[in-house]
Amino acid sequence: MINNRRVLIIVPAWNEVGSIGDVVKEIKSELPGTDVLVVDDGSADDTARVAREAGAIVSRLPYNLGVGGAMRLGYRYAKSAGYDVAVQIDADGQHDPRYVPKLIDGLQDASLVIGARFAGEGDYQVHGPRRWAMAMLSFTLSRMAGRKLTDTTSGFRACDRDLINLFASWYPVEYLGDTVETVVRVIRLGYRVKQVPVAMRQRFAGVPSKSPAKAVLYLGRAFFALLLALSRR
Repeated sequence: MINNRRVLIIVPAWNEVGSIGDVVKEIKSELPGTDVLVVDDGSADDTARVAREAGAIVSRLPYNLGVGGAMRLGYRYAKSAGYDVAVQIDADGQHDPRYVPKLIDGLQDASLVIGARFAGEGDYQVHGPRRWAMAMLSFTLSRMAGRKLTDTTSGFRACDRDLINLFASWYPVEYLGDTVETVVRVIRLGYRVKQVPVAMRQRFAGVPSKSPAKAVLYLGRAFFALLLALSRR
């Protein structure tokens, strides 16, 4: 319980055996009384076993669906179990669970709260095509939301029960759909979206890819994801 609300932390995980145990233990240490659901997205390693041993509830997908598919299962679990709030945290350790109460406080006047990396806290930076894509997405969605949103691709976010119910029945599985399209849909349905500043950490394990080719690909996918989200009714 946080602020008298039943809170479920949803952690989508794909082949994160090197970090998932520490992530679950940290969440349970920093946020006692909250439940942690790890959705094993078709991992080929021992992610599910390590998460369970660390104290998480574990659901396993038979094959990899991506973050969107894993989160949809997480929201279905949250709805069926009657949680008031669902919070998404990445399995690599970059999201600091100490910010979770801050995200939940933001739900007092919004239905979706995004933990923003570029809002004045921390020193996380991106450059080149990835930065251009994020700026384009943030500009467009800020105009739609009627407020400044600087990090619309952030996967560190909290939502209330209304959006748990929505996401349990509808949640896009396309690349970036879980971030960009969900924000577009929520705004169009009249729900309020806001952000709170958070600091991003280094991964607990593994090495993120930063190749120029993948950065350019990200830019193209970001444009496509936005166009797809805006064209859907």
